[in-house]
Amino acid sequence: MLMFAEYRFLYLLLLVPVILLGYGLLRWMRTRRVKALGDPELVEALMPSWSRSKGWVKAVLFALAWAMLSIGLARPRTGAKLAEHNTRGAEIIVALDVSNSMLAQDYSPNRLERAKLSIARLTEKLQDDRIGLVIFAGTSFVQLPVTTDYVSAKMFLGSIDTSSIPVQGTAIGDAIRLSIKSFSAQSEKSRVIVVISDGENHEDDAVAAAKQAAELGIKVYTIGVGSPEGQPIPMGGELLKDKDGNIVVTKLDEQMLRDIARAGGGAYIHAGGEEFGLNPIIQDVRRMEDEEFGSVVFEEYDEQYMYFLGAALLLLVIGMLIGERKPRRRLFEV
Repeated sequence: MLMFAEYRFLYLLLLVPVILLGYGLLRWMRTRRVKALGDPELVEALMPSWSRSKGWVKAVLFALAWAMLSIGLARPRTGAKLAEHNTRGAEIIVALDVSNSMLAQDYSPNRLERAKLSIARLTEKLQDDRIGLVIFAGTSFVQLPVTTDYVSAKMFLGSIDTSSIPVQGTAIGDAIRLSIKSFSAQSEKSRVIVVISDGENHEDDAVAAAKQAAELGIKVYTIGVGSPEGQPIPMGGELLKDKDGNIVVTKLDEQMLRDIARAGGGAYIHAGGEEFGLNPIIQDVRRMEDEEFGSVVFEEYDEQYMYFLGAALLLLVIGMLIGERKPRRRLFEV
């Protein structure tokens, strides 16, 4: 399987069509200037050695060289062998509320986007810890199983919005129970559930679910998103209203989140500041006893970048050797 160590350089491939289009534009402008001088056929007759095709050949060779250079800089490589890789750390499952109330703008741009940004920053602080992602509204769904692939975690995180769960509502208890089932079989001690929500639980007994987690040795932390005063919910350019036409105001239920955290043996934190309340949780996780996880990974890689860089250099040299004039004599000319 081909992998790229520096995949960001692959964006340079977007310049390949720009190079060809740019050369085509230059040729078109040249043709216009030639027509301004007089009859194009007469002007070309005055330049019998100029070649139409060689310019395009050089442009195509340069574009191909640029493509090879871009791929080479991205460091393509193949896995040489599989090996058992052991790491030590904790398992953290983040249960993120994606109900419509998370669209309230207590934070900029709204509660949900601010929470997603904070989770992305959380992955940057993890080392060998595993992270999983559960999203919930009226029901729950495992968005990302526990993994150490933080790049994939950010990718899955970016695709989350309030339409990710079709059933509206807030079932925190269901999210906690699903999170309990989502830990790996290797994890027994250092397990943490982080619930990020406004605390408006309408569906089930979240406190009982947190007690169940605590009995299994899993700590449950809660992060309250929003303000006790409440905010309206913008939807479709308007404010969400109830069946009687009144504007719906969503308020942070701190007492509910405190009760859940207390039952789960964790702590409640009100989201605020740049770190959104995640830093104290990370510090607590660091004090836990690390567990050893085993996984099968590609341990050695065969680097392939030198072939692409060599091809780029070869194409550039060929392009430099090709002139823009027609050959004076043809091969096998009698």
